[in-house]
Amino acid sequence: MTQLSDTARDYSRANAERFRHELHDLLRIPSISTDPAHAPDIQRTAEWLAANMADLGLDKVQVMPTAGYPVVYGEWLGAGPDKPTVLVYGHYDVVPAEMADGWETPPFE
Repeated sequence: MTQLSDTARDYSRANAERFRHELHDLLRIPSISTDPAHAPDIQRTAEWLAANMADLGLDKVQVMPTAGYPVVYGEWLGAGPDKPTVLVYGHYDVVPAEMADGWETPPFE
């Protein structure tokens, strides 16, 4: 392995518990996009993501309103001008989850 991958692996292991807590914090937000009653949860999720992206060192982090739910944007240009551009795109909403769907524990706890 390279020194960089060793460093990354060591960092992830040393911070695994914090990462787990942060992920649980995100997963507890019921960002159900098909239910208008959860629009505030969608906004809260977008703000959570933006704050965490900024904490990771991304620049120009924004929660951008749209006609629907907000887009979360951030960029990091620290790799240098001779490096390729990488775009990461994903969604942060979830589908409804009910105990009757087979969950063994409450889905947002």
